Amino acid sequence: MNSHEMTNGKPDALVPDDWPAGPMAVRMMVGAELRRLREARGITRVDAGEAIRASHSKISRLELGRTGLKQRDVADLLTLYGVNDETERGRWLALAKRTTAPGWWRDFTDIMVERFDHYLGLEEAAGVIRRYEVEFVPDLLQTMEYARAVFELGHDDVPPREMERRLLLLTRRQQVLRRSRPARLWAIVDEAALRRQIDCAATMRAQLEHLIQLAAVPHITIQVMPFTAGHAVVGGPITLLRFPARELPDVVFIEQLTSTLFLEKPADLVHYAQVMDRLGVQADPPKATVAILRKILAET
Repeated sequence: MNSHEMTNGKPDALVPDDWPAGPMAVRMMVGAELRRLREARGITRVDAGEAIRASHSKISRLELGRTGLKQRDVADLLTLYGVNDETERGRWLALAKRTTAPGWWRDFTDIMVERFDHYLGLEEAAGVIRRYEVEFVPDLLQTMEYARAVFELGHDDVPPREMERRLLLLTRRQQVLRRSRPARLWAIVDEAALRRQIDCAATMRAQLEHLIQLAAVPHITIQVMPFTAGHAVVGGPITLLRFPARELPDVVFIEQLTSTLFLEKPADLVHYAQVMDRLGVQADPPKATVAILRKILAET
């Protein structure tokens, strides 16, 4: 099945085989299908909320995949939506159970900024990751030596064990590019981030060599925003996540020093998609990336 096709409510086909089926991915797809079932029956969120003894806002959160699904709630909603076949209901309830399973990142929440665990679930489920980075090489493209040096810039007193856990977390995140069905990464990196020496020259050279290797990977696109480009100031790094199912909206993620921001309103998504498109036009084309990286490497 094409991962963009809807499933006509068949719970055994809600999560495509080629889509990472972590709890967040299952939650998002099941939520989208529950919304489709509700709308097909002409039932409001208020009425659906009353059926599970909750508010319409809880129905909204369930349909957006922002919370796990209790089997009792799913059973009541299925009854309301006219899904009565016992085999089909059983499959729905099995999927609902999967949405409450803890993510692999559960052991790292103590070293994350607020809501970053939510981002990790979205990153794992994304089919396309678009990233614009101003200050540093994007996380998913970093070597461990470079990542260590970046974190130490603002945390020079971090205990060694915590540092190793942070690097382990990053290594686990980078698997999104190495799994059998990897996400597509499109990264636009400011030239300043590539020339800014982090730690020492050896660390930077190793990082640049790593980027040269990654630039040859088919599902990774790297562009360099040169100093000469008069690109718009966007205030900092931007991540735009796109998911395999068309019914799931994009998510824009803004990471700050002590918190995170998720933008999901249609107007915000359109604006940031246009910003990313404009940056892609203003940056040097992908075919020039390796030559640019080699030039910077020779000067490092």
